[in-house]
Amino acid sequence: MFFKLLKDALKIKQVRSKILFTIFIILVFRIGTTITVPGVNAKSLEALSGLSFLNMLSLVSGNAMKNFSVFALGVSPYITASIVVQLLQMDLLPKFVEWGKQGEVGRRKLNQATRYISLVLAFIQSIAITAGFNALSSAKLVATPNWRTYLFIGFILAAGSMIVVWLGEQITDKGYGNGVSMIIFAGIVASIPEMAKGIYEDYFVNVPSDRIQSSIIFVACLIVAVLLIVYFTTYVQQAEYKIPIQYTKIAQGAPSSSYLPLKVNPAGVIPVIFASSITAAPAAVLQFLSASGNDWAWVRTAQSLLSTTTATGVAMYALLIILFTFFYTFVQINPEKAAENLQKSGAYIPGVRPGKGTEQYMSKLLRRLATVGSLFLGFISIIPIIAKDLFGLSDTVALGGTSLLIIIATGIEGMKQLEGYLLKRKYIGFMNTTTK
Repeated sequence: MFFKLLKDALKIKQVRSKILFTIFIILVFRIGTTITVPGVNAKSLEALSGLSFLNMLSLVSGNAMKNFSVFALGVSPYITASIVVQLLQMDLLPKFVEWGKQGEVGRRKLNQATRYISLVLAFIQSIAITAGFNALSSAKLVATPNWRTYLFIGFILAAGSMIVVWLGEQITDKGYGNGVSMIIFAGIVASIPEMAKGIYEDYFVNVPSDRIQSSIIFVACLIVAVLLIVYFTTYVQQAEYKIPIQYTKIAQGAPSSSYLPLKVNPAGVIPVIFASSITAAPAAVLQFLSASGNDWAWVRTAQSLLSTTTATGVAMYALLIILFTFFYTFVQINPEKAAENLQKSGAYIPGVRPGKGTEQYMSKLLRRLATVGSLFLGFISIIPIIAKDLFGLSDTVALGGTSLLIIIATGIEGMKQLEGYLLKRKYIGFMNTTTK
């Protein structure tokens, strides 16, 4: 189905141009991930590959962190800044609340504020991560560790992060799909061959010949488990809850009744990206404090809460996903605005009073859907982490649930966008035919 849809879509010049533009931007990003920051020994990070937060940072940055490239921070600071700005709009900062009600003009102002905040966060985060990795690695990450070097690296990484954000915005505006998701998607897909190679070496090359048969059985079970997760994730991501609606004022040719579709997981995969971003950066700072001799009790506690190698860390990661799912669900769908829009269009939900009654009904329904969505996202994200502890899998495989969620969600979004282009073309063609 996907290949047929892609074949039909590629026949449209506009779609072809968007896809080629997106591929070009992703290619620019992938080239940037191979350019290591000057004065840095990226190979020293290989000794730290067992650190869960390094793998989490690599995931959010589109695998740019492992090379400590100019794009090492990826979109992580921008994601954190977006969370901050959205929180400030919830009656915490009057100016941001006012901008949130100004439509397109206010949205541009909020986007500008998000960029400024992300620039500051990127600069602070880059210095903290560089100093932390330099203290942790046996072979020093930074050749000449002094304040001038850290400032220089901080400026480069902060600038690189803003370039990645700009590339993502270009994809969103002129290309195909959501820019931030596509950049992370490209990094995950690029890491699949390396992950497959690691599994092959671990279970077929570096094992005695008498254990090859058991390795084959184990890898086969692993593949079946991945396929089941893919099927389950795809099913839930596409599932919808249809709210029946009826119209009081019927325009000529309009239906008397219809339905309002809501996804069973309204927040999509964004809560997982939020949780990964929030977990990774503080963990690096805490690891630096611990390595530099400041091994205080609160540092050890915070490390345990943010590390996916401990039970409390896994629980904290799942809790963050659940909280962000509820938060982002109500950001995506505002019950007050939804009730207002239904009332303006002369529509109502059978058995529910318009206005305040509809708003309360929508809020209750969204809380239920967010509960289902959060449990689903948390389950898919932590199952591979638990499997890693039980079967001794690599950390890359441990983050496989998060990676699969991002890949599947981005793929489904892309398919729907292609379907939208084809439907629009058929509609325009039909209109042209009827007017002739």
